[in-house]
Amino acid sequence: MSYTAATVQLLSPEGTLVESDASAEYLPYIEALSDDQLREFHRQMVVIRRFDQEAANLQRQGELGLWVPSLGQEAAQVGSAFASRPQDHIFPSYREHAVARIRGVDVIGIMGLLRGTTHGGWNPADTNFHLYTLVLGSHTLHATGRAMAMTLDGATGTGDPETDAAVISYFGDGASSQGDVSEALVFAASYQAPVVFFLQNNHWAISVPVATQSRTPLYLRPSGFGIPGIQIDGNDVLASFAVTKKNLDAARNGEGPSLIEALTYRMGAHTSSDDPTKYRLDSEVEYWEARDPIARFETWLRSRGEGEDFFADVATEAEDFAADIRKRTLALEAPPIGKMFDFVYSEPHAPLAAQKQWLADYDASFGSEA
Repeated sequence: MSYTAATVQLLSPEGTLVESDASAEYLPYIEALSDDQLREFHRQMVVIRRFDQEAANLQRQGELGLWVPSLGQEAAQVGSAFASRPQDHIFPSYREHAVARIRGVDVIGIMGLLRGTTHGGWNPADTNFHLYTLVLGSHTLHATGRAMAMTLDGATGTGDPETDAAVISYFGDGASSQGDVSEALVFAASYQAPVVFFLQNNHWAISVPVATQSRTPLYLRPSGFGIPGIQIDGNDVLASFAVTKKNLDAARNGEGPSLIEALTYRMGAHTSSDDPTKYRLDSEVEYWEARDPIARFETWLRSRGEGEDFFADVATEAEDFAADIRKRTLALEAPPIGKMFDFVYSEPHAPLAAQKQWLADYDASFGSEA
């Protein structure tokens, strides 16, 4: 599936600004961005891609149990993440590495999660970026519940942009087929909850193509629930930012839920346990390679007069970041055996404490290693 007449695109694959009737309402959002903000879009995309590559290498070297790549989806994530505000709550799936970093999460937590040294990786209360969800689609219900609570608590729709909050939930085309997502849409529509469902359509639910999953474009699905949907070029960071900002602003203003389908492509494997060469054609990969989100944005920045020094500095920063992540990942140690019990309940819990003690005694019965 490629772009359609309904696809909102502000930056063409060739790196030129698209000025049309369809893009006119979103261009003011881009015109309001400073040069520093535009540079930050590029910097975040480049650094997170290098992080992604380093993490994949570490997995192949036996240092991670699994890796979930985001290669090719940087624009969808970076643009939408910058459209959020600190008071907004983010509910990710499991490959939103760029969103995590932009929201202030130390991505070593992601490495720890996939290395098996933590069950979470970070405290959502610190950044309003919630934990990764490996149970497909279930977090859309969590997101909707949070958004419903915001409405009931009077935390949204007051007219104060400094405090009004919304929720954004990320998931993929495969997860959109889960029943939990349909239930989330029902409740979001019924309660007019301030939630934006951000569907990253990367065209493959592991080995099942989106054409098999849905006979209609995914952005049309929510209309059956009474929720408006819009389709964007997910490899266009400008479109991702502008459309997400418009929809989050509307949600905070009390205008209810919406769904954004970002057409993008999973350039790598579904996870490191997958081999995409078994089920997809080289020609399809080449089609999307020509629409690379970083390359097109760099072309546009250069056309605006951005100098070579900036791009060189970003490349150096990306290499330094990757080296630091490698060093810190290799230094991660196994947690204490009882740690898995510590965050199950917020208050002391006698049966759990007994289980923790039993495990400690059992482990101690083996004695210390020579």
